[in-house]
Amino acid sequence: MASAAWAVLQVLLLLPTHSWSPVGAGNPPDCDAPLASALPRSSFSSSSELSSSHGPGFSRLNRRDGAGGWTPLVSNKYQWLQIDLGERMEVTAVATQGGYGSSDWVTSYLLMFSDGGRNWKQYRREESIWGFPGNTNADSVVHYRLQPPFEARFLRFLPLAWNPRGRIGMRIEVYGCAYKSEVVCFDGQSALLYKLDKKPLKPVRDVISLKFKAIQSNGILLHREGQHGNHITLELIKGKLVFFLNSGNAKLPTTIAPVTLTLGSLLDDQQWHSVLIELLDTQVNFTVDKHTHHFQAKGESSYLDLNFEISFGGVPTPGRARAFTRKSFHGCLENLYYNGVDVTELAKKHKPQILMMGNVSFSCPQPQTVPVTFLSSRSYLALPANSGEDKVSVTFQFRTWNRAGHLLFGELQRGSGSFVLFLKDGKLKLSLFQPGQSPRNVTAGAGLNDGQWHSVSLSAKWSHMNVVVDDDTAVQPLVAALIDSGDTYYFGGCLDNSSGSGCKSLVGGFQGCLRLITIGDKAVDPISVQQGALGRFRDLQIDSCGITDRCLPSYCEHGGACSQSWDTFSCDCLGTGYTGETCHSSLYEQSCEAHKHRGNPSGLYYIDADGSGPLGPFLVYCNMTDAAWTVVRHGGPDAVTVRGAPSGHPRSAVSFAYAAGAGQLRAAVSLAERCEQRLALRCGTARRPDSRDGTPLSWWVGRTNETHTYWGGSLPDAQKCTCGLEGNCIDSQYYCNCDAGRNEWASDTIVLSQKEHLPVTQIVMMDAGQPHSEAAYTLGPLLCHGDKSFWNSASFNTETSYLHFPAFHGELTADVCFFFKTTVSSGVFMENLGITDFIRIELRAPTEVTFSFDVGNGPCEVTVQSPTPFNDNRWHHVRAERNVKGASLQVDQLPQKMQPAPADGHVRLQLNSQLFIEISAYFQTGSSMTYHFQEHYTLSENSSSLVSSLHRDVTLTREMITLSFRTTQTPSLLLYVSSFYEEYLSVILANNGSLQIRYKLDRHQNPDAFAFDFKNMADGQLHQVKINREDAVVVVEVNQSAKKQVILSSGTEFNAVKSLILGKVLEAAGADPDTRRAAASGFTGCLSAVRFGRAAPLKAALRPSGPSRVTVRGHVAPVTRCAAGAASGSPARELAPRLAGGAGRSGPADEGEPLVNADRRDSAVIGGVIAVVIFILLCITAIAIRIYQQRKLRKENESKVSKKEEC
Repeated sequence: MASAAWAVLQVLLLLPTHSWSPVGAGNPPDCDAPLASALPRSSFSSSSELSSSHGPGFSRLNRRDGAGGWTPLVSNKYQWLQIDLGERMEVTAVATQGGYGSSDWVTSYLLMFSDGGRNWKQYRREESIWGFPGNTNADSVVHYRLQPPFEARFLRFLPLAWNPRGRIGMRIEVYGCAYKSEVVCFDGQSALLYKLDKKPLKPVRDVISLKFKAIQSNGILLHREGQHGNHITLELIKGKLVFFLNSGNAKLPTTIAPVTLTLGSLLDDQQWHSVLIELLDTQVNFTVDKHTHHFQAKGESSYLDLNFEISFGGVPTPGRARAFTRKSFHGCLENLYYNGVDVTELAKKHKPQILMMGNVSFSCPQPQTVPVTFLSSRSYLALPANSGEDKVSVTFQFRTWNRAGHLLFGELQRGSGSFVLFLKDGKLKLSLFQPGQSPRNVTAGAGLNDGQWHSVSLSAKWSHMNVVVDDDTAVQPLVAALIDSGDTYYFGGCLDNSSGSGCKSLVGGFQGCLRLITIGDKAVDPISVQQGALGRFRDLQIDSCGITDRCLPSYCEHGGACSQSWDTFSCDCLGTGYTGETCHSSLYEQSCEAHKHRGNPSGLYYIDADGSGPLGPFLVYCNMTDAAWTVVRHGGPDAVTVRGAPSGHPRSAVSFAYAAGAGQLRAAVSLAERCEQRLALRCGTARRPDSRDGTPLSWWVGRTNETHTYWGGSLPDAQKCTCGLEGNCIDSQYYCNCDAGRNEWASDTIVLSQKEHLPVTQIVMMDAGQPHSEAAYTLGPLLCHGDKSFWNSASFNTETSYLHFPAFHGELTADVCFFFKTTVSSGVFMENLGITDFIRIELRAPTEVTFSFDVGNGPCEVTVQSPTPFNDNRWHHVRAERNVKGASLQVDQLPQKMQPAPADGHVRLQLNSQLFIEISAYFQTGSSMTYHFQEHYTLSENSSSLVSSLHRDVTLTREMITLSFRTTQTPSLLLYVSSFYEEYLSVILANNGSLQIRYKLDRHQNPDAFAFDFKNMADGQLHQVKINREDAVVVVEVNQSAKKQVILSSGTEFNAVKSLILGKVLEAAGADPDTRRAAASGFTGCLSAVRFGRAAPLKAALRPSGPSRVTVRGHVAPVTRCAAGAASGSPARELAPRLAGGAGRSGPADEGEPLVNADRRDSAVIGGVIAVVIFILLCITAIAIRIYQQRKLRKENESKVSKKEEC
């Protein structure tokens, strides 16, 4: 942690005070001006338009001219709306609106940008999320602030989904400001040489910042060297940036250099990428885009002791004007600064400090190639062949991560056969099919699924067919002597079998990018394909290569090797000592105590003291006696003999090394209940314990390199051996036997037991000048026993018991494990909430344990079911893990259940509240609690810009509602959810005690009313209700057994959700008579575990420091539990002061009072009162939580896969 803080401090110290940065120079701090509203109509274009009044020129925000917005001719995923800003601008936000006064709006869309209207790049919202949330009606405005912003001239909005009852309809705005750009372009045979000012003093630091756009995948961006072979070089190698550092006495680096720092991937995509290099003596900070590498050199560094010149674009050969020693850079540099100096501006003005070599220009040409992305295995591109020609000639380039995929199919005329070109195992294979012959195959190339561009040339003439991949050629002889090309070539995949195309695919479809396709001698124009003028296609993205590197950053932990395909990544954990999807879970126990608990005998074992933390496992001996002793041996001598030496000189200084590292030893000692290390000392001649000035003549060094002069189990600095502590030394004047001054052999057994100082790493003994003195000692191994996290139980034997822990932080990877035993049928073990995210582990039923969470992709559940009940008052072990690949849950030895995560979904779990116990509340007659959804659903600047309509944008097509209640009152209103549009949901008990539910999802129609005659539920017993709606299908479950499904007729969308009310409703305008009667009567009794989606109203009422979302009227008080105690009409025992006017007043957390006002800044609670449940927990690793967290940026995406299959 200290090193990380120091690295951050170094970055702050290294940054100069100039206003320039790697993103751009001189940009104003306020960069949110509207950019599109003042543009002429000609600046807007689109894929198509429904009519002239629906054209793109009418798509400006809040405008009503024309038809009130842009609508394409056909609503499908290939439509787009484009803006030309006139010049490159910095774009910081976007906003969308539907077509004015219509049913046409877009609910999600992609955003793409480009410098020149070609080679588009998709904007990714915080890494893995591509789609943007759109609108829920025609007129509200939805803003999205871009983090980070980008620079572009052209923007495209690509609708992904739209109102199913209407068409695509959009009005848009773009926000930002002007962008300063100084560009210099290199053609691969040119360079700039910048001669620095010669200063007498060595500079304090070097800071270089720039942006680059690469046309080729290899080339040197900058180079600077010194007199003795020391140099720094920044080079693009196969689309990755490599920073070479050589501190001296070496030639120009090859790919293997003394120090290399590598960052980035796929940087040859002809898009802009930012670079920042900071050098401060031995400290190096290297940043590419959002990823930073910190490097600390050992010893003295000469990185800054370099010549007074630096070259950009290449390394010129001395004495030769246009000769370069390495491959030069082909591309553009933008806003190139060296220690705050604008190098490009100096070059433009032909300043004497700049020497230009070769063809250096100051404008960046736009790419002319048009890539095509094959998005799925069903993608294909069908192009006409040169039918009738006596040859076959096709060339193209491709890049992919997939090991297999169909690339090209073609038929030969006159019935002479067909061919298939495809990838298999990363190699290119050509299969030739001819009548009367068995298929013939040739192979070329290897490792072609490396994400790099590879060139393919296929040709056939007369009796041979040739295929060339890069520089690898393969030849296949043909049977027929005359070759004619067929009618159609199929790239990437085939049509459905029913199409009759004859296309054969020997493997799955190709996922990746193609470019530079030629058929015969004619280049294919993909833009013509996009416009429908050439060929046919399915599921393509034209004019963009959408390849991404899923191993950057790598989510494989503990050194696991990351590999990837187009859709996902995987981790090879072999040899790491860890397992799981991301190599997170250790294969080894944390301690010998855990090995003993599993019944293992004495022997050598690996232990992993920090579990899934960053420290690796190490080998120890476990001695299974009455206690499980962990024995860590050192590599020092078994016995050390110490003889006399001149006064003041060390007689002996011996170091002791251990097989485990310092961090591993620290973790093992911290985990143990007790540690000790024995020192057996024999002395043959008297010696003085101290020098004449009182300086100790012997000491030892612990694991933190601190010197200790005490001996035995005493307190530090006591300077006593064990006999001195026990009072049985051979001479009572001394505290050690060897200090007695007798001419005979004596011995001391010293036990060092201050575990925070152990193990011993060095022992030093001095001499006071006494001749012929002699001693010998033996240092034993480090011995530890006990496991503070393993045998650490907490009994929750009162309803108000709780425990405090640090808050649950496991953004990318976290695991939770604990033991439990109980006799009740259900309850929540632990729960933590964020603004939208949550995590929960619960006993849902006697035979079910469920792990549920939401990281932004919607709620996900993993459930383990047992053939025997868990509430058998026996210990059961639970282990849950959630990472970017998915979630897993295991209970005891039952089969582990897993749920994969979507390939491009949200990945970070963001929690900001306490781990909280469930709350039960007693409602007296006439009382109510109102939960306001406005704050719950507001997404700050990323939702509507109109304050008055923030809450009106909430439209629900599904919701899950749970509650538990206990009452004898009829009629009763259990729950009422209102809407700004007079829509509502009510859950009531009728006069006969039956459960009734009413949905009104269209204010112009009567509500759907359903009665569930399970039994009289106003019987004073605890009942549990779960309501799950998906569109028009509503499933109601009562008491975890009775279940009924109904179909709504009034609609499928719950619009403009306003509030949730428990208890008496003062105004239920527009409600049906039964609901109004129940609302007037309210609810008297106990409510528990109330949830509406992610909202937990009863918990919100007990958070006085949080947002004021809850209004309380009358007497509502938390209670011990709803399952027992006072009946309806007799208030239950209050555990906290009365809640009134919104939130509860806090009281002391003593016996009989719940935790209401504990420290909420960084704390968590896990407890035994979960609704009606009292749990007794035996928890592993800090009671219930063992967390290893990684903090890397990779985030979210809108999942297109069924949530029943993925989370």
